[in-house]
Amino acid sequence: MSFLDLSKREVHVKIVYYGPGRGGKTTNLLHIHEAMTDAVRGQMVSIDTKQDRTLFFDFLPLSIGKIFGFDIRIQLFTVPGQVIYNATRKLVLKGVDGVAFIADSQVSQKEKNIESLENLRDNLADIGVDINKIPLVLQFNKQDLAAEGIPLLSEADMVSDLNSVYNVPCFNASALTGEGVFETLREISKTTVKSVARKLMPSLTSGMT
Repeated sequence: MSFLDLSKREVHVKIVYYGPGRGGKTTNLLHIHEAMTDAVRGQMVSIDTKQDRTLFFDFLPLSIGKIFGFDIRIQLFTVPGQVIYNATRKLVLKGVDGVAFIADSQVSQKEKNIESLENLRDNLADIGVDINKIPLVLQFNKQDLAAEGIPLLSEADMVSDLNSVYNVPCFNASALTGEGVFETLREISKTTVKSVARKLMPSLTSGMT
């Protein structure tokens, strides 16, 4: 859930990058962080486990504007992809305002993508959030592997597997090269900020009267 910092006049918005292990969540965040200037990005924090890690940093997206005069600070998180860290996934999801689901386009990862999206739905439900009512975008990552001759799922197959129910924006991408990374970020940031603004409107407008 978004947080108001009245002292700094900021609205903190939480977006979580979710998906199967080694699907590209971490690479997305590293690419975004490295592309931003020190003036707008916060420090990258990494919590490492034996097989996986959780990343976090925040930034001020100056192009988005403000919510009722409050600056917007977006917090980006990844979750560990390994199944054994499901409790950590739930912990990271608490207070989430929007989700970018990073799917692995390799044919060999088809079932893991489906399982991870179902896991996201179940974990959101466990913390009282309906996946159909939260901003969500899909990214079909690792498109660059086609040039190496690695079999990839077609976009139509991935839409059928992952997006036939939710019908949300989806993007072909290569987090390694940066293709589709900022398109995914812009879309989930835009829809999440709009959602947060609608939720905050009653309390912020009442405070102005």
